[in-house]
Amino acid sequence: MNTARPLHQAHATVVTAPAVSVDEALQNKARYMHKGIPMFLQQAAALTILLCLSPVLLLIALFIKMESQGPVLFAQTRVGEFGRQFRCYKLRSMHVPGSPQYKAPVASNSDRDGICQKFYHDPRITRIGKYLRKYSVDELPQLINVVKGDMAMIGPRPHLVSEYCQYNRQIMPRLYCKPGLTGLWQVSGRADTTFEEQLNLDKRYIVEQSIWTDMKILAMTVPAVLAAKGAY
Repeated sequence: MNTARPLHQAHATVVTAPAVSVDEALQNKARYMHKGIPMFLQQAAALTILLCLSPVLLLIALFIKMESQGPVLFAQTRVGEFGRQFRCYKLRSMHVPGSPQYKAPVASNSDRDGICQKFYHDPRITRIGKYLRKYSVDELPQLINVVKGDMAMIGPRPHLVSEYCQYNRQIMPRLYCKPGLTGLWQVSGRADTTFEEQLNLDKRYIVEQSIWTDMKILAMTVPAVLAAKGAY
């Protein structure tokens, strides 16, 4: 779905910014316009990376198909800038429902409290999926989302619609910019951070958004990914 469709009429505070609703922010886009690396440069970089990595991605796709049944790409509806819903792409790292290897996790066993559930030992994850997730390789197809304009290279991670429906006034500000492939919380511990810490880092990014901030986050992303800290 490519239309803006905020699901809440809640007020929110973006750190030092005055309280505004998502609808008000949408009506005053100029105030919340992108201030990081220009999007056309990010889209050009994303397309270049995709082309350069295409042989590697094809090889990974072959391994995924050889290990388990199901599509190579996994598409999921996520919520982005100003509540806009879009299809977010990932390399499939889990067994699909209905396959012999599929085993659903127990929600109450989540290793992280709050809206976003995470499982250290998720029974759905395939063998190759563990490595894809550990080094964030599974998220490379989101470069397609960057090329399409759904996402940016840097910004808050896009949440599920089910998570979005639970947003309150403290969480709404993270919708005031495009979601990104990487961001402050990805280089600050990833899944080891609490949801509240992620939110504060997202709000901090929106307020401090600049070309220099984007460049620093990009520079920190590579070592953070290679260290695989907080990735599961």
